[in-house]
Amino acid sequence: MKIAKLSKADCLSCMRDGEFPASVRSAAPKVVVVLTQSWCPQWLRMKSFIQEEELPAGWAVFSIEYDTEDFFEEFLAFKEGTLGNDQVPYLRYYASGELSSTSNYADRHDFLSRL
Repeated sequence: MKIAKLSKADCLSCMRDGEFPASVRSAAPKVVVVLTQSWCPQWLRMKSFIQEEELPAGWAVFSIEYDTEDFFEEFLAFKEGTLGNDQVPYLRYYASGELSSTSNYADRHDFLSRL
């Protein structure tokens, strides 16, 4: 499965509005947004199995390795303060455009079962 990169505009919109835009949340009936940092070993494991997985039609995965972005400090403060999660990776699961669950690291089974 291809993991789409969240755009700077998507992230700035989320910081402004407190949630990702509908274009992300509703990109498919089931969506996962992964907020992480490039150095995170748990993210590297997850990224590997997500890319290998043949997810059913109607699923989409987005990610941002925000430590590599020019808005790192702002986004880190938003994620930890507003979204209330100071762990990486941080996953937000959406069903039909609505937040249905959140988690941190998820193994293959947990990842697929949340969707």
